[in-house]
Amino acid sequence: MSELSLEISKDFTFDAAHHFGHKDADHPFSRLHGHSFAGTVTLKGEPASDSGMVRDFWEIEQEIAKLRDQLDHRLLNEVEGLEHPSLEAIAAWVFERLDPVLPGLVAVEIRRPSCGEKAVLRRR
Repeated sequence: MSELSLEISKDFTFDAAHHFGHKDADHPFSRLHGHSFAGTVTLKGEPASDSGMVRDFWEIEQEIAKLRDQLDHRLLNEVEGLEHPSLEAIAAWVFERLDPVLPGLVAVEIRRPSCGEKAVLRRR
């Protein structure tokens, strides 16, 4: 399998509000508004010989849940490190916090499905 690589992904969702202070006061996005966000965390690795798994999805879910609790039904501008809560910033925030606890992390994707928008932060 040396020519192939294996990636696994875990999806998650959260609902949150935000606003953008860099816009003019009359811009609609400078006002408080909310979204249903969706995310995907992707890990790359070799399956363990004893389990056949790259990583136990339950373990991934437990780490994501810790972050989800900090984001879900919150004003993102008040979350430390998300004072400017763009999709790009949220992806970086999630990646920075999961990287130390999820070996093999290669990407974090954050989406606003109702808007058809996403940002992906991928390790080179």
